[in-house]
Amino acid sequence: MAGPEVHIDVALQQLHLMLDGATLRTYPVSTALNGVGEHNGSGCTPRGLHRVRAKVGAGCAPGTVFVGRRTTGELYAPELAAAHPGRDWILSRILWLTGCEPGVNRGGAVDTLRRYIYIHGCPDDCPMGVPRSHGCVRMTNADVIDLFDRVAVGTRVCIHSIQTPGLMEGAAP
Repeated sequence: MAGPEVHIDVALQQLHLMLDGATLRTYPVSTALNGVGEHNGSGCTPRGLHRVRAKVGAGCAPGTVFVGRRTTGELYAPELAAAHPGRDWILSRILWLTGCEPGVNRGGAVDTLRRYIYIHGCPDDCPMGVPRSHGCVRMTNADVIDLFDRVAVGTRVCIHSIQTPGLMEGAAP
């Protein structure tokens, strides 16, 4: 029996945690405002097969602020947001992705790892279910903490932009 896998359906703005073909959990997400694409600087969410390269933030308080994958010592609050307008908030936990497909999402100008593409938490008032990120996959803080605790480094992550057969909108997880 293999471990869990993550499937991110960009069309539905959902992340499915799967085990042996069965959906264990479904979470709403927010992928890139610019859509899907693999090129560095595109602001797009990369497609294809990835793996969790690193997990950052174990044991940190919900709302912990990260910059460059390091804690800043801050906890997100509306006052902090007001003091830093326009900041791309990376909160609570980070699952740093690496591409597995040379020329598609690994190496050269399409390298997911070098693009710093994460699954991460964001302010709780950020809408889920609509594309708004700069390329990463955003989740609520509670959801990213839950996912973080359920996956390991090396977990397969498949990002696709067409609906997965068998995963119908509104279906129970």
